[in-house]
Amino acid sequence: MIVTDNGTELTSNAILKWQQDRSLEWHYIAPGKPMQNGFVESFNGRLRDECLNEHLFSNYRHARQIIEEWTNDYNLNRPHTSLDGLTPYEFTTQSMKDQNLNRANL
Repeated sequence: MIVTDNGTELTSNAILKWQQDRSLEWHYIAPGKPMQNGFVESFNGRLRDECLNEHLFSNYRHARQIIEEWTNDYNLNRPHTSLDGLTPYEFTTQSMKDQNLNRANL
């Protein structure tokens, strides 16, 4: 399931066709209720405040480079309180190790 707001970029015929072609369930949050999608709103705020508002992009390639660097830092270097102080990469790696241990104990 994909959860989004009702922004025009996510309600276009192209998006609706893409979603239908892939048989994805799509849920729109209620207008004016951003906390119905709080995790994404929190991430979008961080991306905007820490990356997009801090740089002037000269072209599309430059924007992709800066955003990729920020994303790598966000996922590989920065601990997240919601993950008990682990980075998303560490959390994913730990989760995979835990799953393998659980299978070995069956």
